[in-house]
Amino acid sequence: MKLDKFDREILHVLQQDATVSMADLSQRVGLSHTPCWRRVKRMEADGIILRKVTLLNSKKLNLGVSVFIFVTLKNHDGDSLTDFENAVQSINEIVECHTTSGEKDYLLKVVVESIEEYEYLLKSKLTHLPLVDHLSSTFALKQVKNTTELPIKNP
Repeated sequence: MKLDKFDREILHVLQQDATVSMADLSQRVGLSHTPCWRRVKRMEADGIILRKVTLLNSKKLNLGVSVFIFVTLKNHDGDSLTDFENAVQSINEIVECHTTSGEKDYLLKVVVESIEEYEYLLKSKLTHLPLVDHLSSTFALKQVKNTTELPIKNP
């Protein structure tokens, strides 16, 4: 789907504040209400807008420990990858899972309250994920940047 300047501006505004009213959104992007609404609905139907969420402050929720984990699997056949990916979905502390190139197969991001909680998670769940050969954990010391805004460029 080709995005024009109005679509891009709509996405820019919604990435900053998904609770903006349609009236405010249409005014901010320079469209009338109905065409703006149609564009949003089209981008939702096309899968460009996946969902609208509320972002939370992890530290205020006592979830101040972020851990990045490189995972290497024993096998790389289709079923092994699918089994691992399905199992990851059921662990709430895993907030991101990416397949990677190179020597490691996956990169996980885990958010927990404490190092002790991570140790428990590691021993009780992560090491028991299907076909895990090796896990390598790195703890984030400080979050320098955190954004969900994608860098949408003008053509």
